[in-house]
Amino acid sequence: MNTPVVLGIDFGGTKTAMAVAEAATGLRLGTATVPTHAAEGGKASLARGLRAARALLDRVAPGREPLAVGVSTIGIPREAGVDLAPNIPGWADLALAREVRAAFPDSEIRVETDVKAAARVEAVEGALKDADPGLYLNLGTGLAVALVAGGEVVAGRNGASGEIGYNLRSVADVGAPTGKRSILEDGVSGIGLLARAKELFPDATGAQDLFAAAGHDERAASALKEFADELAFHLVNLAIALDPARIAVGGGMVRSWAALHGPLRRALDAAVPFPPELVQAAFPFDAPLAGALTLARAAARPQPSTAL
Repeated sequence: MNTPVVLGIDFGGTKTAMAVAEAATGLRLGTATVPTHAAEGGKASLARGLRAARALLDRVAPGREPLAVGVSTIGIPREAGVDLAPNIPGWADLALAREVRAAFPDSEIRVETDVKAAARVEAVEGALKDADPGLYLNLGTGLAVALVAGGEVVAGRNGASGEIGYNLRSVADVGAPTGKRSILEDGVSGIGLLARAKELFPDATGAQDLFAAAGHDERAASALKEFADELAFHLVNLAIALDPARIAVGGGMVRSWAALHGPLRRALDAAVPFPPELVQAAFPFDAPLAGALTLARAAARPQPSTAL
């Protein structure tokens, strides 16, 4: 008898990742990744990801439709579109859940913002398990956090809690209209660090070039100090406001955790009345995909009967 499976898909700004896993155990049967090619637009990016997901499913679980499909995405998914998703032109206009449902009509479909999906898996089986409240900090292409309270990820009224990439950077930005103010993600993110790296090293391809050069180049070291100081400023204020038991940090920049941990740890200890734990995420580089699988596995479980 074939084991029932679930499918997880993570739609990101630069790549779409997918995995097929056993529904009962979570054991991954296979994974795949395809480039997003954002310049081609949202419809093309979505179609490419769904084709790759179907191909993966046919390869590792032939003849089996997933009991459920969990989807994590940049932006905030709605019934008729995706808010706060400027990375991919046209992504905002996609009815994402409906499109995935059309591709997998026999499956339960669950869709969640990528950072909240990441926090969900960290809360269920990762670095935020038993941390109440816990804070997940994503340091990737973009910047966001997610709060976990009572084992649940806090969505906020509009599903936009934790979108700290929109934080103002100075008092001069107060009241300034969009386009006339600087937001935190402009500088404190993978995108921001890449822009800074290209100013110093025209051939730079990512934030990792700054981290690699910091040991021997004063300009790179100074740029990273500015980055760490500004990140720490906002993280300290969050920790004071939320009083988390633990902060877990994930995302691509965690590859440079040795350079990040010390400045953040010192800032928290210096300013937060009750400093929280600060740890690397259990799923540092693919938490949104792992979170999508967690969504799918939860949707696939039999629901308890309410009959008397």
